[in-house]
Amino acid sequence: MATSSSNQGTSNQVATGDSYQIKGRTIKLEEWQLEVQVENPVDFVSLARYDCDLSSYLRYQDLSWYFSMLDGPSYENLVKYFWVRAEIYDKHAAKAEEDHLVLLNPDLKGKSRAEMGLKKFKQTEIHSNVMRIPITITEEVIGKACRRSVDGAFKWNLNKKTSDWIPVVKQSLFKGKKDGKYSDMEKDHKVLQKLMQECFLPKGGGVDQPSLEHKVFLHFLITFEKVNLPS
Repeated sequence: MATSSSNQGTSNQVATGDSYQIKGRTIKLEEWQLEVQVENPVDFVSLARYDCDLSSYLRYQDLSWYFSMLDGPSYENLVKYFWVRAEIYDKHAAKAEEDHLVLLNPDLKGKSRAEMGLKKFKQTEIHSNVMRIPITITEEVIGKACRRSVDGAFKWNLNKKTSDWIPVVKQSLFKGKKDGKYSDMEKDHKVLQKLMQECFLPKGGGVDQPSLEHKVFLHFLITFEKVNLPS
């Protein structure tokens, strides 16, 4: 994973068939300016030896292969090349695509995407290329890389002041204490939080508190509820 990019700048376009067009750099940063957050390998044997056995949590989540993969090499130069040319294709981008065609040809207004000659929008995708080889990343692609199904619970965009999840995570993570702190957590849960921040959702240095979404993610791990890791 690397620092995210925003759409800036333009470059030459090369047709790639039905999928999309290869575009040039989408950000003004150079590759060397990106910091790649590499997920860290974990020694579960040593953790278990010191009375912190997390195997039951990980087996339930089908994550054995994922952590085996973290022991492999990380090709940081390829990651950087990918991200400086990446763009997000979501429902907003799909709508902008339709609006652009209608602007060029008003007769297309009210037509379906198929009638406009566009592919059906199914899900959010990350588009980029490496050495002009087009690459599309979806939740299914991430699931296949982790050898894990794309199912389970997933929560995002929660209101950190009024969400119904606030009392839930206080109970499961902080034993119900109103102003729950890291020191109130069980030892296993502290290590799971460390794994979340360095292996599942790496965010680099800093001492920021986990977001409510991250606390809910941790809640799913602790309570043995299947979590949708690819999402």
